[in-house]
Amino acid sequence: MNIRRVSFDHPDAVKLNDQVQAEYHLRYGDGGDATPLDPADFDPPNGVYLIAYDENDSPVATGGWRCQDTNGEGNLDGDAELKRMYVIDAMRGRGLARRMLAVLEEDARTAGRSRMVLETGTEQPEAIALYQSSGYEPCTKFGYYRHFEESRCFAKRL
Repeated sequence: MNIRRVSFDHPDAVKLNDQVQAEYHLRYGDGGDATPLDPADFDPPNGVYLIAYDENDSPVATGGWRCQDTNGEGNLDGDAELKRMYVIDAMRGRGLARRMLAVLEEDARTAGRSRMVLETGTEQPEAIALYQSSGYEPCTKFGYYRHFEESRCFAKRL
């Protein structure tokens, strides 16, 4: 796998984001993730957005993080929020998500972030299992979905 830094509005990022939104719709029955995101959120040094490409140079996985310091949505100074972790169906079960997560954690640590936080949901048990097996622990709910029953928030010290 070749992991590349791209902009959040890169055509391959848009393509994979459309796919993850469709998956959210299937799992939750709504219009997808409505969390406000700005492509600039993922511009270094305030964040990063990555795409993993296979040997045919096809995009197969994404993930990013953005700075989230203390705010009215429950974040703390030093937080890096994980966003848009996704692996296409055909490439699941090969460790791509775990590899992407490790690269994102290291990048956030290098950028001076002290904690990685994320929000996922009850209809994504494989995501919850990945995060828990990677050292993430439940934390106080934060972000756009903090008041939703299906929301689950996790954090890990970097």
